[in-house]
Amino acid sequence: MSDHPEAPVAPVEAYELPYYVAVFTTVRTQDQGGYGETNARMEELVKEIPGYLGMDHAQTPGGLGITVGYFRDADALAQWRSNAEHREAQKRGRAEWYDSYTLHVAKVERSHSFTREQRLAEG
Repeated sequence: MSDHPEAPVAPVEAYELPYYVAVFTTVRTQDQGGYGETNARMEELVKEIPGYLGMDHAQTPGGLGITVGYFRDADALAQWRSNAEHREAQKRGRAEWYDSYTLHVAKVERSHSFTREQRLAEG
Protein backbone atom coordinates (compact mmCIF):
# COMPACT_ATOMS: atom_id res chain seq x y z
CA MET A 1 0.00 0.00 0.00
CA SER A 2 2.90 2.36 0.38
CA ASP A 3 4.98 4.21 -2.19
CA HIS A 4 7.02 6.09 0.39
CA PRO A 5 10.72 6.12 -0.47
CA GLU A 6 11.45 7.40 3.05
CA ALA A 7 9.90 4.28 4.62
CA PRO A 8 12.37 2.25 6.67
CA VAL A 9 14.11 -0.55 4.83
CA ALA A 10 13.31 -3.43 7.16
CA PRO A 11 10.75 -6.20 6.96
CA VAL A 12 7.85 -6.44 9.36
CA GLU A 13 8.84 -8.59 12.31
CA ALA A 14 7.77 -12.21 12.82
CA TYR A 15 4.66 -12.32 15.01
CA GLU A 16 3.24 -14.82 17.46
CA LEU A 17 1.51 -17.57 15.50
CA PRO A 18 -0.92 -17.90 13.94
CA TYR A 19 -1.68 -14.69 12.10
CA TYR A 20 -2.93 -13.78 8.63
CA VAL A 21 -1.40 -12.13 5.59
CA ALA A 22 -3.00 -10.49 2.58
CA VAL A 23 -0.57 -10.40 -0.35
CA PHE A 24 -1.63 -7.81 -2.94
CA THR A 25 0.40 -7.88 -6.17
CA THR A 26 -0.24 -5.20 -8.78
CA VAL A 27 0.70 -3.77 -12.14
CA ARG A 28 -0.44 -0.17 -12.36
CA THR A 29 -1.73 1.88 -15.26
CA GLN A 30 0.06 4.97 -16.59
CA ASP A 31 -2.60 7.31 -15.14
CA GLN A 32 -2.08 7.46 -11.39
CA GLY A 33 -4.04 10.67 -10.73
CA GLY A 34 -5.27 10.62 -7.13
CA TYR A 35 -3.53 7.33 -6.30
CA GLY A 36 -1.02 8.80 -3.85
CA GLU A 37 -3.64 10.57 -1.77
CA THR A 38 -5.92 7.54 -1.70
CA ASN A 39 -3.01 5.24 -0.85
CA ALA A 40 -2.01 7.49 2.05
CA ARG A 41 -5.60 7.50 3.33
CA MET A 42 -5.77 3.69 3.14
CA GLU A 43 -2.58 3.47 5.19
CA GLU A 44 -4.16 5.71 7.85
CA LEU A 45 -7.40 3.71 7.84
CA VAL A 46 -5.88 0.25 8.10
CA LYS A 47 -3.91 1.30 11.18
CA GLU A 48 -7.25 1.90 12.95
CA ILE A 49 -8.25 -1.76 12.56
CA PRO A 50 -7.82 -3.65 15.85
CA GLY A 51 -5.55 -6.57 15.01
CA TYR A 52 -3.67 -4.83 12.17
CA LEU A 53 0.01 -5.67 12.65
CA GLY A 54 1.82 -3.88 9.83
CA MET A 55 2.77 -4.06 6.16
CA ASP A 56 5.67 -4.59 3.80
CA HIS A 57 5.79 -3.10 0.31
CA ALA A 58 8.15 -3.49 -2.62
CA GLN A 59 8.12 -2.16 -6.18
CA THR A 60 10.24 -3.54 -9.01
CA PRO A 61 11.77 -1.21 -11.64
CA GLY A 62 9.51 -2.97 -14.18
CA GLY A 63 6.37 -1.90 -12.32
CA LEU A 64 5.32 -4.94 -10.29
CA GLY A 65 4.19 -3.88 -6.82
CA ILE A 66 3.78 -6.23 -3.87
CA THR A 67 2.13 -5.24 -0.60
CA VAL A 68 1.80 -7.67 2.28
CA GLY A 69 -0.59 -6.72 5.07
CA TYR A 70 -0.33 -8.56 8.40
CA PHE A 71 -3.36 -9.15 10.62
CA ARG A 72 -3.71 -10.83 14.02
CA ASP A 73 -6.78 -12.85 13.02
CA ALA A 74 -9.39 -13.44 10.33
CA ASP A 75 -11.78 -10.99 12.01
CA ALA A 76 -9.29 -8.11 11.66
CA LEU A 77 -8.79 -8.97 7.99
CA ALA A 78 -12.56 -9.16 7.44
CA GLN A 79 -13.02 -5.77 9.09
CA TRP A 80 -10.46 -4.27 6.69
CA ARG A 81 -12.03 -5.99 3.68
CA SER A 82 -15.48 -4.62 4.57
CA ASN A 83 -14.43 -1.05 5.41
CA ALA A 84 -16.62 1.24 3.25
CA GLU A 85 -13.83 3.68 2.35
CA HIS A 86 -11.53 0.79 1.45
CA ARG A 87 -14.26 -0.72 -0.76
CA GLU A 88 -14.57 2.58 -2.64
CA ALA A 89 -10.79 2.74 -3.14
CA GLN A 90 -10.89 -0.82 -4.51
CA LYS A 91 -13.52 0.19 -7.06
CA ARG A 92 -11.47 3.19 -8.13
CA GLY A 93 -8.36 1.00 -8.36
CA ARG A 94 -10.08 -1.38 -10.78
CA ALA A 95 -11.46 1.52 -12.81
CA GLU A 96 -8.32 3.69 -12.94
CA TRP A 97 -5.07 2.55 -11.32
CA TYR A 98 -4.51 -1.15 -11.99
CA ASP A 99 -3.86 -3.01 -15.21
CA SER A 100 -3.96 -6.19 -13.16
CA TYR A 101 -3.72 -7.45 -9.60
CA THR A 102 -3.90 -10.60 -7.52
CA LEU A 103 -4.81 -11.01 -3.90
CA HIS A 104 -3.74 -14.00 -1.84
CA VAL A 105 -4.87 -14.46 1.77
CA ALA A 106 -3.15 -17.00 3.98
CA LYS A 107 -2.94 -18.12 7.58
CA VAL A 108 0.68 -18.04 8.71
CA GLU A 109 1.69 -21.17 10.57
CA ARG A 110 5.46 -20.69 10.52
CA SER A 111 7.39 -17.46 10.91
CA HIS A 112 10.83 -16.37 12.04
CA SER A 113 13.11 -13.42 11.51
CA PHE A 114 16.79 -12.50 11.41
CA THR A 115 18.72 -9.28 11.70
CA ARG A 116 22.48 -8.91 11.40
CA GLU A 117 22.35 -6.41 14.24
CA GLN A 118 20.76 -9.02 16.52
CA ARG A 119 23.34 -11.65 15.56
CA LEU A 120 26.25 -9.30 16.24
CA ALA A 121 24.81 -8.44 19.66
CA GLU A 122 24.62 -12.15 20.52
CA GLY A 123 28.31 -12.50 19.73
